[in-house]
Amino acid sequence: MVMMLHGGSTQLICLTASSGVPLLTRGASKQLPFSVIGSLNGVHMFGGGQGVTLSSCQTACGGRVLWRVFHDSVVLIAVRRDQQAGGAGSQEEEVCLQRLLENVWNCMVLILGRDELVNVKNVERLKRDLRSCFGLIDQLLEERQDGVLGNLTHCVDSLLPPSTVLLQEALEGFARAADSEFGCLIISGRVVVATEKWWRLDPREVVLLSALMRVLSESRSASCDYPVFLPLGSPTVAHRLLRFQLLPGADVCVLCGPTPSLHRTETELVRCFWTPLVETLRDCLAVGERCLPGCVSLRTDVLALLLINRETRRSVSCVQTSTNHSLTDPPLPSKERCWELLKLFYIFSTSRYFSQDDTLCVSPEEKAVRQNTEDFVLGFSHQPLQCYLITQECKSYAMQTPQHQLFLLIPPSVPTFALRTVATQTLTDITTATGF
Repeated sequence: MVMMLHGGSTQLICLTASSGVPLLTRGASKQLPFSVIGSLNGVHMFGGGQGVTLSSCQTACGGRVLWRVFHDSVVLIAVRRDQQAGGAGSQEEEVCLQRLLENVWNCMVLILGRDELVNVKNVERLKRDLRSCFGLIDQLLEERQDGVLGNLTHCVDSLLPPSTVLLQEALEGFARAADSEFGCLIISGRVVVATEKWWRLDPREVVLLSALMRVLSESRSASCDYPVFLPLGSPTVAHRLLRFQLLPGADVCVLCGPTPSLHRTETELVRCFWTPLVETLRDCLAVGERCLPGCVSLRTDVLALLLINRETRRSVSCVQTSTNHSLTDPPLPSKERCWELLKLFYIFSTSRYFSQDDTLCVSPEEKAVRQNTEDFVLGFSHQPLQCYLITQECKSYAMQTPQHQLFLLIPPSVPTFALRTVATQTLTDITTATGF
């Protein structure tokens, strides 16, 4: 029996690769002193001068530092402070931080474009421009919205309403009227429906666009016209992101060219296509953080779940309160802790047992970490399809099929031999009712 980590405090540092001038620091309530930041950059530059690539190290207090250079222009450093004892291994921690650094770089490209980051002509101007990225970077660091796991999984967080037919038709008509093939409806921070071309975007781009929509929604503006670059598909040519709030918590957006204007789209197209669907949108909002329609009845012994469709790179996740918990049993983890445990178990499972479906999408640094996983898996005579972990707080079970990956948190009182049955029934219940 083991205990999983509580997440530590992460600080992000961005510097110029050539001179080490700090461009931004985010995260962690207690900032690192400038002398420490200089030392972290100095040791990395010294290694580079000696033909050695310093990518990560572990501190004596249990913290971790990762370096990543992008296009020989920008250095990102992630510093994870010491954590509570007895948690996930360094391999899992490194995979998580590698994802963070990649996401932050893509975030900066999304807002500013690659050219401005690669060809730095005025450092002070770049510092000012990077302020526009703070909201999105902070969301990546703080993970403020429970149940949004796409930053980690590189799968699109989705919400499954009772019916999507009317919403899909309205979205496609709205996108065509706006001279766009890229449209998306987001409710409670999760994608409900999208156009075919939107789904063809790289999952990392869809995840970041969804995160940007959440940031823009928090600004409480009814609409906005925002220039964005697609980090992988169009890093040097900007597109217009038109975003409109249909109801509090429900937003629609399109990626388009110079036309139509924001005013025309808001006053004519939004009203035409979405006003008749107000009640349908309210029904979707009622689904909320559960992400699953009422026709899906989850077992009471499922504390939390993450279900990934490996073909579409979409995911649904939720936490539910157990109603049959005995007062004589140890207390169950809180809702916030369940989300944290679910993330940690996902990292544990995918870094040790399960095959990764986004191998072509990862950085060379992350591939090096995954090589350890591949060597570990080679010790098996078969491809692991299921795994479980027993901790003091809960039991965790994961299973992999050709189409899905399912990760569950289950109360400790459930017998270990029953975990597979719980997982199999949960997967069948969701896929049969929703076709996900």
